[in-house]
Parts: sequence; C-alpha cells; structure tokens
Amino acid sequence: MEKTSTNCIPLTRIQKLIVERMLKSKQTKPCFYLEAKADVTELMHMRPKLRKSFGVKITTNAFYIRALALAAQKFPLMVARFDGDNIKIADAVNVGFAVNAPHGLVVPVIKDANQKTLVEIATLEKILTEKARDRKLTLSDIENETIALSNLGAYDIYSFIGIIPPAASCILSVGNVIDMVRLKDGRPTVCKTLIMTLAVDHRIINGDYAADFLSLIAEQLQNPQQLVS
Repeated sequence: MEKTSTNCIPLTRIQKLIVERMLKSKQTKPCFYLEAKADVTELMHMRPKLRKSFGVKITTNAFYIRALALAAQKFPLMVARFDGDNIKIADAVNVGFAVNAPHGLVVPVIKDANQKTLVEIATLEKILTEKARDRKLTLSDIENETIALSNLGAYDIYSFIGIIPPAASCILSVGNVIDMVRLKDGRPTVCKTLIMTLAVDHRIINGDYAADFLSLIAEQLQNPQQLVS
C-alpha cells in the first residue's frame, strides 16, 4: 500500500521558544484556578466618554491591566517567584499582555504598570501592540514580565484558562463582555458581565490570598472611576 505523505509545518523561532516556555511552565508549576464575574456595565458606558475627555481610545484591556497592576501592588505575592530556597517578591509590577501577531504570539510588557495612569497604560498598550504586529518589538519591550494578562474577548470567547509564563506566578484570563441577567435591588437586570479566570502557582500563593486578589480586581472593574485617577 502506498504511504500517504504528511504535510509538515516547520516551527518558527518564536514558536519554538513558546513551546519550550509553556512546556516548562506546565511541568514545574502546580496550579489552581479561580473564576469570578464582574459587572462592567459602568465601565463599558464610561469608555466613549473617556475617549472624548482624553483624546485617547481606552480599551477594555487598559482597564484590566490597571486593575491587575493596582491589585498586585496590594498583594505582592502575586508578583513573586522562587529564588533558590526563598520566595522573592519582584521589584516592579510589570504586566505582560498577549498579542496575536502575524509571526506568532508575543507578550509585550508594560513596566511599572501600577505607577501609570489609565491613559498612560492605554497609550503604551497601543504603541506596543502596533510594534508587535509590525515585528518591531525590542528586547526591552518583552522582558521582565512579573504578572500576566491574556484576553480572548475579541474572538468571542467567554472564558478560558491561561498557562502561567515561566517568569510569573499567575495569569489572569478574560473573555468577551456578555449580557447576563443579575439581581439588583431584588429585580432582574441585564448587566454587562466579564468572566475572569485566574491561574495561580500554588507553591507560592494560597487559595484565600488569590481569592482576595481576584475579588479586588472585580471590585475595581465594577467601580471603574477609581481606575481613571
């Protein structure tokens, strides 16, 4: 019998690196996962007004990055990692966010995100995303990630579990904002709802600590005015 030929797709250098990094993470990090929902109705209504006020498009991702960074500032173990026999807390909250570029998945990093305003984050996110898609990211743009965000909302995905990058101890995964009926003041109300899934390295972080961290992120997104200042 004649053998059927198999089509092979060679891996790019970036794809090989991703394979190595993700395999190492899955092999070495004993993870647990938490899911929470946030009512982002006010946040979604606020975005067009902010664009008019600041002259900058504020994406939902910019809100997520700022909320994640501010929460990590209050829960420093979320940016910790193993250092020999010790747990070392990172000197900075550097948020890596996944971008699907033509040559593969890349993760630009917003440095010191907890010290930046929402507008500064939105501006940097736009610059870094464009550089990623134009293959112009530098080493400085992608190094020193201490916490991660992955957003598949643009692909109409509601929720998913991300793989923690080797340099981090957690990753927040978010999907599309969807309409859900929730009780408000005892009455059913349609709310814009975000489903968030947090993957956490259990060697460093306990469940109650991570739960409080995720609850703070949800609380900030549900009260987005505190993220604007």
